Amino acid sequence: MAEPAHKASTEHPAEGGHGGFPPFNAHTFPSQLIWLAIFFVLLYGLMAKWALPQVSRVIDNRQKRIADDLAEAGQLKLQSDEAVAAYEKALANARARAQAIANETRERQAAAADTTRKTLEGELNVKLAEAEKSIAATKQAAMSNVRTIAEDAARAIIERLIGSAPSDKAVADAVADVLKR
Repeated sequence: MAEPAHKASTEHPAEGGHGGFPPFNAHTFPSQLIWLAIFFVLLYGLMAKWALPQVSRVIDNRQKRIADDLAEAGQLKLQSDEAVAAYEKALANARARAQAIANETRERQAAAADTTRKTLEGELNVKLAEAEKSIAATKQAAMSNVRTIAEDAARAIIERLIGSAPSDKAVADAVADVLKR
């Protein structure tokens, strides 16, 4: 490889050079300060006239949007609160109606059951009266037969004990006397 004819180095200044990094060169400080002041004033003017108003406008728009969003959120919250209140009122009304319907149905069923019970009691009382009449008639018939059966049994027992048949009148009187007690 061939070496270049002019070799630059950062350690040694080139021939005819002033040496060092140019911004740190003391001979150029006044001109650098003048250009710094000129650019600072231009940049400050540019920022004050153009950039800062735009930033301010963006911030104002953002603030306005936030305020509008908060106002809309508040309005929506009021609407949702009203909707919840209406829902709760409708729910309370529905519960009250359901309770009223349940009470009415219960009363109607109780009345129907009471009517049915009274009807059945009436029918049962009629059947009971008929049964009591039937029992009384059967008892009366049985009691009339008891006298005859008792007289026949007494006659048979006495005949067997003494060997001769007693008189019908004596047996009838004895049975009547026992039945009176």
